[in-house]
Amino acid sequence: MSLNRRDFVARSAVTAAGAALAGGLPLLTAAPAAAAPAEQRGKAPKKQTFTVMGTTDLHGRVLNWDYFTDAEYDDKAHNDVGLAKIATLVKQVRTEKGCHRTLLIDAGDTIQGTQLAYYYARVEPITGKRGPVHPMAAVMNALDYDAAALGNHEFNYGIPLLRAFERQLDFPLLGANALDAKNERPAFPPYVIKEMHLGSGRPLRVGILGLTNPGIAIWDKANVTGQLVFPGIVEQAKKYVPRLRAAGADVVVVACHSGVDEPSSWGDQLPWGENVSGELAAAVPGIDAILVGHAHKEIPQRLVVNRETGKTVVLSEPFAWGQRLTCFDFEVEYARGEWTVTGVTSRVLNSNTVPEDAGIVRLIDKQHKKTVAYVNQVIGTCKAELSIAEAPFKDVPIIDLIGRVQADTVKAALAGTSYAALPVLAQAAPFNRTAVIPAGTVKLRDAAGLYIYENTLEARVLTGAQVKDYLEYSAKYFAQLAVGAPVDLATLTNQANTPDYNYDSIYGVSYDIDLTQPVGSRITNLTFEGAPVAPAAQFVLAVNNYRANGGGNFPHVAKAPVAWSNSEEIRNTMISWVKAKGVIDPAEFGGGTWRLVRAGVPLF
Repeated sequence: MSLNRRDFVARSAVTAAGAALAGGLPLLTAAPAAAAPAEQRGKAPKKQTFTVMGTTDLHGRVLNWDYFTDAEYDDKAHNDVGLAKIATLVKQVRTEKGCHRTLLIDAGDTIQGTQLAYYYARVEPITGKRGPVHPMAAVMNALDYDAAALGNHEFNYGIPLLRAFERQLDFPLLGANALDAKNERPAFPPYVIKEMHLGSGRPLRVGILGLTNPGIAIWDKANVTGQLVFPGIVEQAKKYVPRLRAAGADVVVVACHSGVDEPSSWGDQLPWGENVSGELAAAVPGIDAILVGHAHKEIPQRLVVNRETGKTVVLSEPFAWGQRLTCFDFEVEYARGEWTVTGVTSRVLNSNTVPEDAGIVRLIDKQHKKTVAYVNQVIGTCKAELSIAEAPFKDVPIIDLIGRVQADTVKAALAGTSYAALPVLAQAAPFNRTAVIPAGTVKLRDAAGLYIYENTLEARVLTGAQVKDYLEYSAKYFAQLAVGAPVDLATLTNQANTPDYNYDSIYGVSYDIDLTQPVGSRITNLTFEGAPVAPAAQFVLAVNNYRANGGGNFPHVAKAPVAWSNSEEIRNTMISWVKAKGVIDPAEFGGGTWRLVRAGVPLF
């Protein structure tokens, strides 16, 4: 594939894992001798350039393929996805700049997000050096990544699976703020130092610091409690950037799984913010550039002035899923035995401008075909087509299907317990605006495309008043509309920067959302089986673990009594439910849950 720089230049890398665990500083290892590039023959210029390339939020995407539709990926903007496309861009940059003048890093969320990644986490799970190799490990090794930061979704499948993935990598998985819960020492290498031979003076030392999102402690509580803790990004960077500089780093680049300044999706449950890369740049001196992740935004370049030094820090976030590749272009100068950064800019390259790298396609061909066969299993039939397209503003049967499956599962689990007599409600959100369950044959990928996250199911006990509070909080998703005002679907939803996955409806009760009213006073006509819901009435709410652990900061649910929980993904619960029923009949569960109104008059 001619992707691996080891064919071109020998460099040394220093990981800080052992030294950090021992509380000391790492020692640089001597770089092996390398053939002198042409520029070293004669007197080389003192100013040199190099490029740090970056990806983030790849979410298991290697090929430009959508496993939920079993077709080539496409969207309205005709973006392409996947590391096979990124590989072509990486090869172009290395050819243009010279392999010895490039590094390649990632800012996290690598092993969750497609059925390809799911297959090697749950169906045929990786174990480490033996057995199947995770496709993301195989491809990232082939691309010769230098380092990757942990993302929050790395923990979705549990720490053992993450450790197995880590063992398969030829580069370090960094997490300076992922600490052992028992002694609060680094559980992963905090940083790595890479040496680059640029032809002037001594080798340039580039320090790469990895930071992840403290929200892991909430979102994956069941997987990390008692094992790992996640202190704040800014706080840990203040500790480790000086260590990197003391260890000899001439340049410091941070791979940070945290957005620049987007509002938090889980509120103030922890003392540290969720999207703080902008504050990281402003508050921590000594950083030259930050590869931003987590927010799934495209930021070619953002400049932030450090408050202490007055120096400008360059931030960039490439669009998720391998749709873009960030390039930080550095200019450095060597004088009096020291390297100094004299300029940094950033840009993004679009993966839809290049073909997939044929070597990468061949590398995972067998794994891809195995996954395609898996997702095309027939699991049942459906009497009518169910589309999610109108789910953000209408009660549609496809969302009620999620509620019905969850309610049925919890009711069966609570049989014979002290909670068996309580009515069961269920929370659901429109995760994927393109999901469709076709009329006729239903395949596994149809159900998987409806429920795209690896959430598990829990049951919490709430009062009627708490259920109403929950719905009021959810209704902030909608714009306020005066009676008679025109309805613009483009601005009706996603208010207060609320993503679709944080808009919940509740199956099992009926209610109106009055959009003439302000947030907090919108839920009217809340009934259960035709009768008004009493504030003191008790209900069991079937809810995904993300919500139960506080994701989205919905009121009451995170502290509510736990009636039941399990470790089976809701997606698999849905697949099993469809297999058992054989036929999906929307007449059994669709409609009658909620509607948008203005002063009692239905909006639609």
